[in-house]
Amino acid sequence: MKPRPLGLHRLYHLVCGALLVPTLLSVCAAAPAALAAESAPFDYAWLKGHARQLATQPYVSHEGELPASLKKLSWDDYQQIAYDHDHALWARDAASLFRAELFHLGLFFRSPVTIHELEGGRARPIAYNPALFQYGQSGLKAGNLPTDLGFAGFRFHYHTDWRRDMVVFLGHSYFRAVGGEMQYGISGRGLAVDTGLPRPEEFPRFSHFWLEKPAALSDTATVYALLDSESVTGAYRFDIKPGDSTTMKVDSALYPRKPIERLGIAPLTSMYMIGENSRRVDWDWRPEIHDSDGLAMQTGAGEWIWRPLANPRHLRFNAYADNNPKGFGLLQRDRRFGHYQDDGVFYDKRPSLWVEPSGQWGEGAVQLVEIPTLDETFDNIVAFWNPAQPVQAGQELLFSYTLHWGSRPPMPQGLAQVVDTFTGLGGVVGRQRRYYSKRFVVDFQGGKLPMLGKDTVVKPVIAASTGAIELTSARPQHHIGGYRAMFDVIPADDSETPINLRLYLEADGQPLTETWMYQWTPPPAGERKLRNPGQAP
Repeated sequence: MKPRPLGLHRLYHLVCGALLVPTLLSVCAAAPAALAAESAPFDYAWLKGHARQLATQPYVSHEGELPASLKKLSWDDYQQIAYDHDHALWARDAASLFRAELFHLGLFFRSPVTIHELEGGRARPIAYNPALFQYGQSGLKAGNLPTDLGFAGFRFHYHTDWRRDMVVFLGHSYFRAVGGEMQYGISGRGLAVDTGLPRPEEFPRFSHFWLEKPAALSDTATVYALLDSESVTGAYRFDIKPGDSTTMKVDSALYPRKPIERLGIAPLTSMYMIGENSRRVDWDWRPEIHDSDGLAMQTGAGEWIWRPLANPRHLRFNAYADNNPKGFGLLQRDRRFGHYQDDGVFYDKRPSLWVEPSGQWGEGAVQLVEIPTLDETFDNIVAFWNPAQPVQAGQELLFSYTLHWGSRPPMPQGLAQVVDTFTGLGGVVGRQRRYYSKRFVVDFQGGKLPMLGKDTVVKPVIAASTGAIELTSARPQHHIGGYRAMFDVIPADDSETPINLRLYLEADGQPLTETWMYQWTPPPAGERKLRNPGQAP
């Protein structure tokens, strides 16, 4: 399979991270961004009608419609370009709890985006003006840039901290937000098209935004967006409420131009390079490197599932069928600094992102794509909802959901959660290994586990798609107030066919924990070393 151009989206993360460096906002001299003279009525119904009409016309790409001087900018050059805080939208309105700033085109952001300010039901396009930006040592001459250039995206600041942004829309249909820890990490997307198929992925883009001026002292900002691509158009509304857990209520209306093989609703994009269960890439000094460590799901039937992520040898695709899912997300559960030892980008503070569907989504599957990576600057994890019904041209597809960004996503009530997954060589310490096996160690914490008496018999319920299970156990782990399950998996043969595993703990026939799910791909036969004493390593 041809790899996705992931570097661009990880670069987007680095750009946003750099923009969190504190800069002082000059309120006294604040002036609004320039607005074009013309205005027009606008509401979400009009946007949906416009997207529907646009879907009947051929797609027109505007990729690369910018001067050569912007295309050839280096990373360091682009970092020199900064929006002038004095021109932030709503900066002169003392009753506004939000301010908006815009991103300049250049480097990898080569598709012009039109941005409007929306007030009183009327929209005015914001005119590009070189005076809105400071160019530093970028080598750009403001007077040499066209006045109809457009923008790359935007960001919001919130009144609790005017020095750091809390949400960014930048690059294709990508966006990020922070929770109470003010740390970027995982990305959301408007839509995914044909992700993980044996051909290049299509990346729809938000071509137009409407930023609605927030009502006086309102803690919610509203953004409308028009999505466009070769296969589909769409109308989006985002109601954004910052907080310890920042929420985005998303309404979307999609209008396919043609059949789509794999449509991804509410796609999430993250990075997993090294973790306690997956150390294929083991040359970095840090113990763990990831934005997310697992895929969590609450099925329509109410089952809670935890699927640890991995950095596989080859691209892996998994689909978890469901009907009317209650939620799914890519989470960063491990929040212990000592597990990362990174005081630069703070992986222990990266937000989780949970998708809470509204209404009935019907039959489909939560789909997970894991792509091999050797570098933490590449996003290699994608998760989304894929409807079971075929997607055809001329349809209207409506999906609403709420995104939760923060360190405390929804969790199962009354059930213990997985807090650690370890893997290693199987067998019994001190005994000669006569065959290859893989050891799995899963720690559960919370729920009713701290209340269990000494006489309670806790059993691990384990299933494997192939191979054999042996050396099973479940015992208390008092230092975490939980239990540890252990077992070995013996591959059925020398093949590298993935083995799917399921595990939960029960007592008296009742589940005590969420369901742990895992996919293990056995190594090639030549790499299945037994590591017995006296053998070559």
